[in-house]
Amino acid sequence: MAALEEGFTLSAVPLGAGPHGLLGVEQSDRPDQFLVTDGGRTVILYKVSDQKPLGSWSVKQGQVITCPAVCNFQTGEYIVVHDNKVLRIWSNEDVNLDKVFKATLSAEVYRIHSIQGTEPLVLFKEGAVRGLEALLAEPQQKIETVISDEEVIKWTKFFMVFRHPVLIFITEKHGNYFAYVQMFNSCTLSKYTLLPGHEEKSVIQSFTASLDRKVISLMSLSSDGCIYKSLIPIHPNDPEKNQRVVRSLLLKTVVSGNVRNGVALTVLDQDHIAVLGPPLPASKECVSIWNTKFQTLQTSKELPQGTSGQLWYYGENLFMLHGKFLTVIPYKCEVSSLAGALGKLKHSQDPGTQTVPHFVNWETSQGYGFGSQNSEQSKRILRRRKIEVSVQPPPSKQLLSTIKKDSEKRIVEELCKFLASKQTPDFHTIIGDIVLELLGRHKVEPSFYPRNALMQLIRTHVLSYSLCPGLMEVALEKTDVQMLQLCLQQFPDIPESITCACLKIFLSISDDSLQETEINMESVSDYIDSVQEEKMEEQTEILHNGFNPEEENCDNCDRELNKKPQDTAEETTSCPVIPKRAALLNAILHSAYSEMFLLPHLKDIPAQHVTLFLQYLYFLYLKCSENATMTLPGLHPPTLNQIMDWICLLLDANFTVVVMIPEAKRLLLSLYKFVKSQICICSELNKIEVSFRELQKLNQEKNNRELYSIEVLELF
Repeated sequence: MAALEEGFTLSAVPLGAGPHGLLGVEQSDRPDQFLVTDGGRTVILYKVSDQKPLGSWSVKQGQVITCPAVCNFQTGEYIVVHDNKVLRIWSNEDVNLDKVFKATLSAEVYRIHSIQGTEPLVLFKEGAVRGLEALLAEPQQKIETVISDEEVIKWTKFFMVFRHPVLIFITEKHGNYFAYVQMFNSCTLSKYTLLPGHEEKSVIQSFTASLDRKVISLMSLSSDGCIYKSLIPIHPNDPEKNQRVVRSLLLKTVVSGNVRNGVALTVLDQDHIAVLGPPLPASKECVSIWNTKFQTLQTSKELPQGTSGQLWYYGENLFMLHGKFLTVIPYKCEVSSLAGALGKLKHSQDPGTQTVPHFVNWETSQGYGFGSQNSEQSKRILRRRKIEVSVQPPPSKQLLSTIKKDSEKRIVEELCKFLASKQTPDFHTIIGDIVLELLGRHKVEPSFYPRNALMQLIRTHVLSYSLCPGLMEVALEKTDVQMLQLCLQQFPDIPESITCACLKIFLSISDDSLQETEINMESVSDYIDSVQEEKMEEQTEILHNGFNPEEENCDNCDRELNKKPQDTAEETTSCPVIPKRAALLNAILHSAYSEMFLLPHLKDIPAQHVTLFLQYLYFLYLKCSENATMTLPGLHPPTLNQIMDWICLLLDANFTVVVMIPEAKRLLLSLYKFVKSQICICSELNKIEVSFRELQKLNQEKNNRELYSIEVLELF
């Protein structure tokens, strides 16, 4: 027998609203605590028994978490990856993720796995695997490619087999599926092709797996609504050979075959699996428990608000999104028997709790960076307390000697030769060392400013602010706006103080100086240069997304206004800054930031510059409003969210100053009218929402109508 108990909502705030939904739910170092990673910027630690969060951490604005956060059970620290390559490690005492340990990796991470008894493993998108300690000892080490071109990892799971870690991951290529099994004690990687049985070829929507001694039982839920099983040996006869395994039918039609998403499954024990999805085409989504030994449905619970097709289980709790909120449903599974499977067990007993032994010291291959717990403990403590710069191999001796004594022309020549040569695995750190060497000579000889060499090094796309922290300071000192623009476009980790210093220079530099400077104009070329030449002369009103800048009030939002069409057009279409300054300001809009750290620096900007920036942002909003998609044309233009966020930031930091400036009065009035008009639009949309709902109901009832009918719809 199996039973689903009454569930409860764990999160009080909506989750899964990001582009990747809810990334994951992972066990913490305490059995009642779980890490929940939203598909945006936030990691939350929940205590299930208290149904409340214990902590929350977020990455900066503009950064995106791309991998579920996990707990390092050996140290009690948490690990997460954002922007695919940036790894962060922190503890419960840390408040801000910007201040914790950071390592920028050389390849994109697919997933981090962590279980009791071993150190965490990092699986890269190209199929390579590294131990955490070996990876942190050399973050920029070369990561090999394991899977073939166009092969994409779909699912992965981590086991402990006889004290040794085993990783399995599933890939897909052109509708074909492959299983890779990585054994770390013997350094063997086995590949299996998953062949369909007698069923028609279908798309696999979800995977789960369990371990039975030396065999992995891989179960898959396909688009035909059936569950299939494949047996994969951990120790193959010929590891070098691409072997084949056939999928066999395990359960038939557990969910509707018409559903293309929103389904999932997970193994609960040796004889029970949990399935998420609608059992019939017209039914609502539900979570159910099946007995695989006797192929019977044990219990199910309806989820009327729908799910995201994601299912996790830990202990005796199922985790899933019900609507937009994370829900926990406790369950019970008794020892499998025929009477229990048929629901005729008279006296049910709670199953005994099984304890899994946690092995700590075990021998593994040094090639994958695993070592004993004791030998690595001091490294983890040092990393937690202090971030130390590791000694990297030096760059080319000839180039270093050239930097120390020769002219910039000679340095550029040698640099071109170095960049044209074959790149080594430590190329990232060598480039950083070259930049530091150039900046060191500039500090000793202020007249030596190797601008061309520095620009070439920035364009290698391997630098970051943390690798060469003095570079942007030198560019600020020299008022080198071209280099600052390039750094803002390339560096993902620029501090807010430096971002604000760049903004001050971009707003204060004269137009004449900008005209003589080479600036990247990609972000502005398609909307700054397009002056309103196509403007129709007979146009008497200009409305932007329902907003008229000259409207004095919006008691009647659909009333035509044509009192000052000429002034309105001029305000709407004329950019307050020249195109080159606009390109520089766009680089600021694209930069990542944390609002808490940025606001104090924004207060130091002169009021007239704040007004100019606000005018430009308002102009960008009006340009966005000219098309239905609310986007700007061109290559990498600012987004509407970026524009609105910066308007709010500037007003929050400087409103009391700006409101006293006469030049800003018209701008503030325009912003006020804009907000007021948007409120009116929302109000009008709310009025017709009920009518749209009724139309939707009528549309759903079409199947009940006869072949011919006359309908009268009255909208009030």
